[in-house]
Amino acid sequence: MVLSAKKNNPDQLCLFNEAEEIAEAEQVGSVEVPSKISVASHTRKKKPRISIPDDLPREEIIYDLAESEKICPHDGVELKHIGDESHEQLDIIPAKIKVIKHIRKKYACPCCEQHVVTAERPKLLIEKSIASPGLLAYIAVNKYCDHLPLYRQSEMFQRIGISMNRTNLANWIIKSGTLVQPLINLIHESILEQPVVQMDETPLQVLNEPGKAPQSKSYMWLLASFAQQPAILFHYSPTRSGTVATELLQDYSKVLMVDGYQGYQPACVQNKTQRLGCWAHARRKFIDAQKIQPKGKIGKADQAIAFIQKLYAIEKRIKELAPDKRYEIRQKESKPIVDKIKIWMDKSIANVPPKMALGKALYHLHEQWPRLIGYLDDGCHPIDNNLAENAIRPLTLGRKNWLFSNSQAGAKASANLFSLTEAAKANGINPYDYLKEVFTRLPNATVAEDIESLLPWNYKAHGEK
Repeated sequence: MVLSAKKNNPDQLCLFNEAEEIAEAEQVGSVEVPSKISVASHTRKKKPRISIPDDLPREEIIYDLAESEKICPHDGVELKHIGDESHEQLDIIPAKIKVIKHIRKKYACPCCEQHVVTAERPKLLIEKSIASPGLLAYIAVNKYCDHLPLYRQSEMFQRIGISMNRTNLANWIIKSGTLVQPLINLIHESILEQPVVQMDETPLQVLNEPGKAPQSKSYMWLLASFAQQPAILFHYSPTRSGTVATELLQDYSKVLMVDGYQGYQPACVQNKTQRLGCWAHARRKFIDAQKIQPKGKIGKADQAIAFIQKLYAIEKRIKELAPDKRYEIRQKESKPIVDKIKIWMDKSIANVPPKMALGKALYHLHEQWPRLIGYLDDGCHPIDNNLAENAIRPLTLGRKNWLFSNSQAGAKASANLFSLTEAAKANGINPYDYLKEVFTRLPNATVAEDIESLLPWNYKAHGEK
């Protein structure tokens, strides 16, 4: 089982022997060490050490000599303190739970006894619930950032003496995920204002959907912008129909980067949106063809991959440049390579059967060609959809642990909370701190500006000016 799992996903270490694999990998070659070894002169890299941040609190444990040991055994003179030797260790205190008791003072007129006033308190995200904003944020981050299913979290709480079953946690997740919808709406609006939008979708199993078997596929859609203010939106839908893309894009008419799925095309046609193609997907299909060609033989798949690698080498070199400079270099260096690929593709496609892996790669390249070359038109255009795929990856990783959503309400809540945690990370914000602040301040937001202040790129921690 371990071998097959690693074969399917070579980047994923086995859950049960991760530490052993890492330790053994570091010891390879250390069993037999020759007495002499000759190597070419070079600079050796030091192994990285774990650094301890200076701002962490320190607890000092001082080891001193006994008074009788502070006398020199040679001449009986009292020893003088000349310095210390120190060694620091990281320690951790397991999660502690405290109770926040809200006390509202009540006052009454001692004369008429008819006027009674009770002090107001801020509104809570979930009224009459024992779950504070901090607890709700903790549960959400455990699930959506650390991929811990709710039943495991329930067991973790049990170990520290708190009985909270999975149903309690699920109800809180659904309620909190539903109540952040006003913030989700603003994120959606912000994405549609950006010059370039990226989309992707991934399957999701929802057990209780009207008119569908539990084994049926539903989908989580991603709508995102990766400009100076990264914005990420997940949207649950029971279908992969192109109508979902049309609904999410509304009247967006600028530039859309997606993979080759045709479900995006109706929205692009309707809104006259420029659609970009993904060179990473094109390359992936040639890599599939390369894997099945005879060993040691250089074929057309290798030629295609070499062409595309040249395009990516240019992108790597210019990624930090201003858009106008990127456009200039793309026209000067990338366009001639793209022109060569076009000539090679037109010549090759006529000689390769379309049902072969190489034929499928060539036909995909040919079909997507007008979209693939679109990135040359503007220095702001991405060459591929990898940023969107990277943004959706945490959901696919989490899906392996919690497997499915029980209900449509749960799937929608998950989409909203995934949106907030991933948008927080994309903007360099600690997801726990961000969610805690959102859950605290959102119930008391009375005007649009209050909600806008909670957008990830506008967010400031409580008390920060």
